[in-house]
Amino acid sequence: MKRNTVNTKVQFGYPGRRSPEGRNRTIERLRERPRILIVCEGEKTEPNYFRAFRVTNNVFGEGLETIRVVEEAERLNEVDGPFDRIWCVFDRDSFPADNFDNAVKKVLSLASKGFRVAYSNEAFELWYILHFEYQDAALSRASYWPRLTGHIGREYRKGDPDIYSVLHSKGNEELAHKYAQRLREHHAEDLPLSRRNPQTTVDELVRYLRDVQRERGF
Repeated sequence: MKRNTVNTKVQFGYPGRRSPEGRNRTIERLRERPRILIVCEGEKTEPNYFRAFRVTNNVFGEGLETIRVVEEAERLNEVDGPFDRIWCVFDRDSFPADNFDNAVKKVLSLASKGFRVAYSNEAFELWYILHFEYQDAALSRASYWPRLTGHIGREYRKGDPDIYSVLHSKGNEELAHKYAQRLREHHAEDLPLSRRNPQTTVDELVRYLRDVQRERGF
């Protein structure tokens, strides 16, 4: 397992030159800001997207399977925390169904410690697609990319560092929130999460980050 240490660089939004009074007010606001940790299964796609929100430097792409993402998030929280909110981001992909379901259950069992899950079934790009269309048919990962290529007007490639700005210029984030919620209502509640394809809770993490942005005056 990779052993990363949480980035110790200054957080985004750190104050520049201020008067003594203004500096003190700014520092006081910074103390009230939540410490956020985001640990992703993917090494580039998810981290690139979430770093673009510019509310935390503590975003990591681990290249680990589902349950190990949760374990790494626990480790980082113990070593460099405590964080106010710890998000575990992973996909159903081709992992065994039990691995995925158990990883979600593990995160939910840690909710009192600030842990949350942003999962996708089948892949993270489902969140991107929902910026353009509602899709409730079960799709494989391979079918996501051609759809995105058609929507954004150029070839979509995993790990695209510009996808955040592309989605904002060509997609509709509020529509994506609406469609993500609609998908969760589409599936029966007694159906295992691993069988709810397509479904995502990435919108919940995005909504959280937008709330933090508003609090910081972004």
